[in-house]
Amino acid sequence: QVQLVESGGGLVQAGGSLRLSCAASGSSFSTYVMGWFRQAPGKEREFVADIRRGADVTRYGDSVKGRFTISRDNAGNTIDLQMNSLKPEDTAVYYCAANRGSSTDPKYYDYWGQGTQVTVSS
Repeated sequence: QVQLVESGGGLVQAGGSLRLSCAASGSSFSTYVMGWFRQAPGKEREFVADIRRGADVTRYGDSVKGRFTISRDNAGNTIDLQMNSLKPEDTAVYYCAANRGSSTDPKYYDYWGQGTQVTVSS
C-alpha cells in the first residue's frame, strides 16, 4: 500500500510558476508508475503527466505539454511537477496518484493523494 501527500499548491498570476510535490510512504514506491491529474469544478478528472518507474520515460497531456515537467526521486520517495507559464485554465485541484501499470485513465490508478489547490488569476 502507498500513502500520498501533495504540497505546493497556491495562488499565482497568469504566466507564473509553481512546483508541486508529492511525498509517498509505504512499500515499493519505485515499482509504481506515478502520475499527476487535475480536476476543475464541474469537469472530469484530467490526465496531466506520468513518469515510469526508472524516471526515464515521461508523458504529458496535450494541454500542458511544453509547460509542465514531471520528475521523481526514487531514493526520496517523491515526485514533483514543475508548472511554468501558467494559465487561468490550469486552475484545478491537482492529485498525485500511483499505478502498477501505465495509463492516462484515472480509473486504473490504485492510490491517490488528497489533492492540492492551484489557482491561476488572470
